[in-house]
Amino acid sequence: MRELLEQYDAWRAEGREVGRAVVIRTYGSSPRQAGSVLLVADDGRMVGSVSGGCIEGAAAEAVLESRQRGDSKVIRYGVTNEQAWDVGLACGGTIDVLIEPNVPRAAVAAARDPLASATSVLGTTLVTELPADTPPDLADAVPATKEASDAVALEQLRGDALAAGRSQTARIEDRHVFIEAFPVPPRLVIVGATEVARSLVGLARALGYERVVIDARTAFATRERFPDVEQLLTDWPDEAFDKIDLGPNDAVAILSHDPKFDEPAIVEALKRGARYVGAIGSRKTQADRRRRLIEAGLSEEQLGQIRGPIGLDLGGREPAETALAILAEIVSVRRGGSSGAMAAATLAAAQVPA
Repeated sequence: MRELLEQYDAWRAEGREVGRAVVIRTYGSSPRQAGSVLLVADDGRMVGSVSGGCIEGAAAEAVLESRQRGDSKVIRYGVTNEQAWDVGLACGGTIDVLIEPNVPRAAVAAARDPLASATSVLGTTLVTELPADTPPDLADAVPATKEASDAVALEQLRGDALAAGRSQTARIEDRHVFIEAFPVPPRLVIVGATEVARSLVGLARALGYERVVIDARTAFATRERFPDVEQLLTDWPDEAFDKIDLGPNDAVAILSHDPKFDEPAIVEALKRGARYVGAIGSRKTQADRRRRLIEAGLSEEQLGQIRGPIGLDLGGREPAETALAILAEIVSVRRGGSSGAMAAATLAAAQVPA
């Protein structure tokens, strides 16, 4: 939802009403996760996605129909749905989609802030139990909360969703509640205002990263070269890390290729627990750097946390290709990916004996 606010605001400025479809549960191999949103203007224009393309048309029609009725409902799409031949998910997964005639104000407010908001209570006139075609082994997938009052339980669920960074549907007594989570955006901190950095900030913007560029060389760190980054600092790395309060939510890409900048940045980023620390340089550069970092007091365990040479091996050499390799590795670390080819992984899984 957060990434769609600009278009939502533009439509509202035109005087358009806007409804939405939002994924509230996923079963099996679904292409989009819970919380994925499709916005639909009252003239039929749409933006966003709930399935990667296979049911967007049907979901948009459902939103327009809900505007005429003035009510919300949950529709299950997928191979178990009676509409499977028309709008079934190509991947074989199943999703429950909440169709709303208007975007709830609470959802818009929460999307503008890093908060979790219970935007839709699925009960009373909507859903009081799981759909009849829910697979038996998934019937208990929605946690029950009976020992606490509704208000306490709801606040606990909101906190859990925000901490996990994921939207989810939960159950309070006999009602289902959709908790929409809008966690703090991940942050990419780049040390070294190089050409690779210029490409990297553009790619990171598309993935929703807050971007910070640090370089004490004022000729490099200019707004002309980095016009839209959230922060551009001309400090030494340790001073800049203090200013931005670098921590576990951050990925640090060290690109200056100058030991007097790179190595203090590596030491400080590791000390502050950054989730990803990568440094540019050849294998020989990395080996020389390791020796100096050991002399600076880093342990072998800490050295093992450094991604160097930085990025996945995509075979590219141009600045934009290097930036793509770096961001791919950062996403892989953040999401717990294997960094291997998906086709190879799929083939290996298919060859496992039953």
